[in-house]
Amino acid sequence: MNILLAERVLVNKDWATILFVLAAIIIATNKTIFEVRFNEFLRLGFSDKYNKIYKDTSNLMNWFTISMFIIQLISFSFFILLLLSYFKYTQTHNYISFIQIFTFLFVFVLSKFLIEKIIGTTLNAESFVEQFNLVKVNYRAFLGLILLPVNIILYYNQTPVQLIFYIILGVFVLYNVLTYYFLMKTYQNIIIGKIFYFILYLCTLEIAPYYFMYYWITKN
Repeated sequence: MNILLAERVLVNKDWATILFVLAAIIIATNKTIFEVRFNEFLRLGFSDKYNKIYKDTSNLMNWFTISMFIIQLISFSFFILLLLSYFKYTQTHNYISFIQIFTFLFVFVLSKFLIEKIIGTTLNAESFVEQFNLVKVNYRAFLGLILLPVNIILYYNQTPVQLIFYIILGVFVLYNVLTYYFLMKTYQNIIIGKIFYFILYLCTLEIAPYYFMYYWITKN
């Protein structure tokens, strides 16, 4: 009789479970402390009322906005990890890859935000840029919140479906296009007066960074 020995690989997913639980605790805390605001936030998918109520730029540094931004980073980082794992660039249980992705996203968003503030100050449009950023943060935080349970299902599912990834990517692109459409519609009076700077802003800070990110990921 021939005895075949198969290597048993133990995969540690405790770190991911801890992060998912932490995200759930943050969401539950926001739901408890900011009940009215959280309920309005959940309606962002079909109503712009939240942006109109909390349009003051001081909300960028509000605990609610910051905590939902953390949820957004966790959610997007997990999705990118799952996507890279599906295409065999890394593995879902590799927490080092998750830390690298999370750090890269954080530095990318923070750098982009600071550059936009500098440009806004230079063009004497700081108030507009801050309001523009606030609305973008709100919509993307909402998308991150919706994406979180999808990440949990995909992460603990051993056979992810390729179609799901393409659907999510398609929704993400469509959602961003609609976000910019509503932003342009809301601030059209300001944008028309500075149309050249707005086009320059879109090309340099909204399109180019994502193109270079895609190029860097595919080449490395």
